[in-house]
Amino acid sequence: MWRFSPGVPSGLRAYEYSRAPLWAYIACACGLFIYQSLDAIDGKQARRTNSSSPLGELFDHGCDSLSTVFVVLGTCIAVQLGTNPDWMFFCCFAGTFMFYCAHWQTYVSGTLRFGIIDVTEVQIFIIIMHLLAVIGGPPFWQSMIPVLNIQMKIFPALCTVAGTIFSCTNYFRVIFTGGVGKNGSTIAGTSVLSPFLHIGSVITLAAMIYKKSAVQLFEKHPCLYILTFGFVSAKITNKLVVAHMTKSEMHLHDTAFIGPALLFLDQYFNSFIDEYIVLWIALVFSFFDLIRYCVSVCNQIASHLHIHVFRIKVSTAHSNHH
Repeated sequence: MWRFSPGVPSGLRAYEYSRAPLWAYIACACGLFIYQSLDAIDGKQARRTNSSSPLGELFDHGCDSLSTVFVVLGTCIAVQLGTNPDWMFFCCFAGTFMFYCAHWQTYVSGTLRFGIIDVTEVQIFIIIMHLLAVIGGPPFWQSMIPVLNIQMKIFPALCTVAGTIFSCTNYFRVIFTGGVGKNGSTIAGTSVLSPFLHIGSVITLAAMIYKKSAVQLFEKHPCLYILTFGFVSAKITNKLVVAHMTKSEMHLHDTAFIGPALLFLDQYFNSFIDEYIVLWIALVFSFFDLIRYCVSVCNQIASHLHIHVFRIKVSTAHSNHH
């Protein structure tokens, strides 16, 4: 955990540390292990109970889109990356961008592909980092790596750079090869590049607001900042999943961008409202906008398929069991 010390020149930023309790890192490691295990077996359970449906697919990927935000943020905190705001910004948004790209190439090719090194391997790596935070604490991540002469905390960030290049190379190879639609378009018959407008807008706004902030909004409140834009990214990712399932076009105009737009406009008009207050407004709005969308879509799918959201028909599971 960190607290920014105001009054220090931007070139000499100082932070005061208070180490998170050990149980927090242990809980993160155990929670992530349980999550990735359940995420891997939910499909098998759905087939066993004969309850596979588009609703299950949306729930699976929808939960992943939200958990990605918390996982990358928790990892940055565990390795004390807050003293390097540029690296923290990159790592958090690289995670959400790669997850979006995975579904972007699915929207283009019609097939969700998994690489040799994919999400499960990354999750195991993150679990190890949480355990290292338990064993070594802040001194471990602040120690210098011999020969390379960089702090240990930078090593996971460099791994993120390498992973981003590797994954995006594979994703864009599929995307630029052409889609399964007419004339190489997406499954919805749209341009294979059209989904970039959504994630590109999110990252561009996030970067502009971060760098243009007169009160160092991201440096002082990184968790609030990442969560705000993380909720926006989660919503547009869910919309991409729905567009893939329904073979429909993604529209750029969306209420998800209202929160970031408020921050941008506040800066444009010389922050006539405290940026910290606007950030909270954007966070709350983005969160409830995501919840509203997810509840609405899930209810519509459940109603159309005549199924329950959180229950399966007893007769279906019973007949399959016997």
